[in-house]
Amino acid sequence: MPSRRELANAIRALSMDAIQKAKSGHPGAPMGMADIAEVLWNDFLSHNPANPKWANRDRFVLSNGHGSMLLYSLLHLTGYDLPIEEIKNFRQLHAKTPGHPEYGYAPGIETTTGPLGQGIANAVGMAISERTLAGQFNRPGHTVIDHHTYVFLGDGCMMEGISHEACSLAGTLGLGKLTALYDDNGISIDGEVEGWFTDNTPMRFRAYGWHVIEDVDGHDGEAVKKALGEAKAVTDKPSLICCKTVIGWGSPNKQGKEDCHGAPLGDAEIALVRETIGWPHPAFEVPAEIYGGWNAKDKGAAREAEWNSRFTAYKAAHPELAAELDRRLSGKLPADWQAKAGAYIDSVNAKGEKVATRKASQNCLNGYGPLLPEFLGGSADLAGSNLTIWSGSKGIQKDVGGNYIYYGVREFGMAAIANGIALHGGFIPYTATFLIFSEYARNALRMAALMKQRSIYVFTHDSIGLGEDGPTHQPVEQAATLRMIPNMGVWRPCDAVETAIAWKVAIERGTGPTCLLLSRQNLPHQPRSAEQLADIAKGGYVLLDCGGSTPDAILIGTGSEVELAVAAAKELTAKGKKIRVVSMPSTDCFESQSKEYRQSVLPDSVEARVAIEAGVTGGWYRYVGTKGKVIGIDRFGESAPAEQLFPYFGFTTEHVVQAVEEVL
Repeated sequence: MPSRRELANAIRALSMDAIQKAKSGHPGAPMGMADIAEVLWNDFLSHNPANPKWANRDRFVLSNGHGSMLLYSLLHLTGYDLPIEEIKNFRQLHAKTPGHPEYGYAPGIETTTGPLGQGIANAVGMAISERTLAGQFNRPGHTVIDHHTYVFLGDGCMMEGISHEACSLAGTLGLGKLTALYDDNGISIDGEVEGWFTDNTPMRFRAYGWHVIEDVDGHDGEAVKKALGEAKAVTDKPSLICCKTVIGWGSPNKQGKEDCHGAPLGDAEIALVRETIGWPHPAFEVPAEIYGGWNAKDKGAAREAEWNSRFTAYKAAHPELAAELDRRLSGKLPADWQAKAGAYIDSVNAKGEKVATRKASQNCLNGYGPLLPEFLGGSADLAGSNLTIWSGSKGIQKDVGGNYIYYGVREFGMAAIANGIALHGGFIPYTATFLIFSEYARNALRMAALMKQRSIYVFTHDSIGLGEDGPTHQPVEQAATLRMIPNMGVWRPCDAVETAIAWKVAIERGTGPTCLLLSRQNLPHQPRSAEQLADIAKGGYVLLDCGGSTPDAILIGTGSEVELAVAAAKELTAKGKKIRVVSMPSTDCFESQSKEYRQSVLPDSVEARVAIEAGVTGGWYRYVGTKGKVIGIDRFGESAPAEQLFPYFGFTTEHVVQAVEEVL
């Protein structure tokens, strides 16, 4: 049987060779963390290479994702469907081995990492999911959800502010099945970190409420094994293992230096590494006995088979629970979802209530929440303003299960944790803050869209209608920039009915996240026919028309400005103009419709168009063309009551009527 060091050296060799062939990459972290990875993956990690989606597998996250060859080497060596050809194809077009781990490319990749610090936050979300799901489904004598979350992270992750947000909350919640292994090598891109990073990291994590193991020699396999065993034994708080390592270990001239962080070692240095670590094999060649020492297929199959036996017994004892767990892990909605959700929308339409869309959103949670036990909500210290607590909400605490997370003022951490919750499976996370503070969370929103995760963002106080809090809190560019994120669904509903449909679309959307942009102020109900009601889900539809004839002009509104468009249309109609009002709560959803449908709503033959939104104007010119106008706000707001701000910035019936008359 090969020694630990020989097994670890396979990671070093594959990593340096793949990076050299690609002519780019980061060899330092894989070579420095190889010994730690060998112990974790061979002695602790419960997984099955033949079934990367096994429900009760341990989750492994490489938060310092630039060290991706570490993870690719582990997946290849342990028996995942990642052949040596993919290792050789590192960082090449259409490879399963891109420069940073990308969710959905190679089997066994649990999350996309690269933006430092987000991996540890994702891992916190996974640990929350495991514990919450276990609380909902495990029964005496039947433990079917019972796995750990392990994460590797480096100095860069520790410096990023998101690590403070996520790790602080993890300590508060006492996530005992979360273990982080810190690659403490003292080097980042610019050199030795002591010039800009002198935190007492163990003390910091103890202050968070973590169990901390200091000064572990990351190149001593038995020391790492002892630390991991100790961490696993502590079940009431997360564990941080501080591993002292040498970046680029095994490279005679570059180890311990920033030179090996983000560049190939070079052929001459690689030859020296082979000699230094005793690896005489050619590039990309791994001896059979080394593969045998790494192979996790038999052990993984046995672990999953044992779990399957337990699940069979669970199914016999609790058939309804087992069926529900299967449904939720598969991501399917309840069988009666469509009928009951449709009935709820009909009831909202019949009620015809004038209400703020943030309040309409809370009503939706009360309508849909009882149908969806997979809801796992939360807000960044604004629950009373975002209105994200519904009648069935129960706050999650250290020793108390629930379905609602009080995230505190941690917008970025919240969004990244929600990504981990979505990736884990079994839940539909929704999170909330003011729309303006989506800026704090922006990169995690982008990652959700990149990974196509079903995460719902409730962004309230969506415009200058926020009022007195002033321009620091009034979003003007946020709706437009959120719409620019590929694969991001964005809805800005005009009333309670559009809000209910926006929620339904977001819940059903299994191919990406959705932002719901909601008003602080009350908005009137808009009457609709059954056909119009059905068309809302298409993102844009004709709300008010001119009796079947071709309109003289089209008004396009969204959110709170639809009311203004309707009022202007009525005034213009009284003047003898034929006016169509289009409500467009979701431009991305509208763009996904057929050309025929889009033409039926916005026919090319009608060039006189005016779009209205209390935000920046740029994005709306695609709908009004060169001959139309956009009424918006291309500057920051002011502090005043909303009823004063809208007229001040030109959002009046008179101004809209004037704009239409000008384009005519």
